[in-house]
Amino acid sequence: MFSYGIIPPTMFGTMVLFMLLGFPVAFSLAAVGLFFGLIGIYTGHFDPAFLQALPFRFYGIVSNDLLLSIPFFTFMGAILERCGLAEDLLEGTGQLFGKIPGGLAYAVILVGAVLGAITGTVAASVIAMGVISLPIMMRYGYDMKLATGVIAASGTITQVIPPSLVLIVLADQLGRSVGDMYLGAIGPSIMQVTIFILYIAVLSILRPKSMPPLPPEAREPMSWKLVRRVLMGMIPSIVLIFLVLGTIGLGLATPTEAGAMGAVGAMGLAALHRRLTWPLVEQAMTSTMRLTTMVVFILIGSTCFSLVFQGMDGARWIEHLLTGLPGGPVGFLVFVNIFVFFLAFFLDFFEIAFIIIPLLAPVASKLGIDLVWFGVLLCVNMQTSFMHPPFGFALFYLRGIAPREVKSSDIYWGALPWVAMQLILVLIVIMWPQSVTYWIDQTKVDTTNVKIDVQMPDLPPLSFEPSK
Repeated sequence: MFSYGIIPPTMFGTMVLFMLLGFPVAFSLAAVGLFFGLIGIYTGHFDPAFLQALPFRFYGIVSNDLLLSIPFFTFMGAILERCGLAEDLLEGTGQLFGKIPGGLAYAVILVGAVLGAITGTVAASVIAMGVISLPIMMRYGYDMKLATGVIAASGTITQVIPPSLVLIVLADQLGRSVGDMYLGAIGPSIMQVTIFILYIAVLSILRPKSMPPLPPEAREPMSWKLVRRVLMGMIPSIVLIFLVLGTIGLGLATPTEAGAMGAVGAMGLAALHRRLTWPLVEQAMTSTMRLTTMVVFILIGSTCFSLVFQGMDGARWIEHLLTGLPGGPVGFLVFVNIFVFFLAFFLDFFEIAFIIIPLLAPVASKLGIDLVWFGVLLCVNMQTSFMHPPFGFALFYLRGIAPREVKSSDIYWGALPWVAMQLILVLIVIMWPQSVTYWIDQTKVDTTNVKIDVQMPDLPPLSFEPSK
């Protein structure tokens, strides 16, 4: 374990200690990196020339076009969170499923998936779903653990469904195409929604009293008017989804360009709902500024840490540690997923992506693991960070908007079955890699049989006369 000296493991342990103590992540990473860099220079274990690369790395961060898509998608999600789209979708879908037990739960899962595909942010989906659906579920006698659990889970689907911000960050850290990451996430996101719906279906048969149907006086009669209202709420969303994801998948736009189109489309949807006001835009810009600033500062801090860590042979230490695990690639995947799952109890997905993923990616590549599949697998795993107690952000969002009569214990206990279902999806992706690679393979062009015939025109012979 200490073949490359004691400084790399000590540095890594100090970083984890600072995280657990709750110090700001960006400044902790930079401080630990620079402190150990000075120690390494003093002891002769670190070449000061490495620090000369820091200004170039900082410039690389702020000039990265791919990261520019993060503020665009964040702004898009912040606009759609407040424009009334969720209310219209949930109201109409809830009426469609209102006659059956668990109808509101089905509606929350489906609308949460649609919102996830057009917002890309967990906070927007959880807050919108909680504000709209939780009072209705409480009014009609839903079990409180089920109601809070399904709302929180519907928001975390956003982390897997493109255009998830997590997938953008993972693509950048793994050095892979965002389009491939989006295509690879299609299969797991569909399976995640299916698993949630099957759970609701089984529970509605075993415990129908925990999720009663809407009473007759609260239901609208089934008619083409109701179906048309639901479709009119869905069609603009589908157009926006194609605008964002379709252009990336077809190669017509980069993620940054698609994010810009999505931001314009979100403002168009807000205008369609007659809610595009300056206070709305100002709030969305403020949320975008805060998130983007946090991401940039974490990137700068992680760059300081990783530069010194690699200069201390830390990357070789990690590689030596993980490639020696029993079981080869399977043992590596099992260890990494367990490690990331428990690390997500304390760290946000941005922190995991910027700190841990750059250390794991070279090992995965050396073991012959497809990095797109590896990234989607970790994305599916990291969605549990929003759900499991005690620091799940989705639970905090829900606690913040839930009425006082909703107990925190109900929110925490209600989240556990959904965390288990997310872990089931992790196992499925490990055992069935085609769930990720299938969509990517369908878009690849076979170039083995491509022939390019170039016919040269008949040109007159060239003649050169000696100069006089």
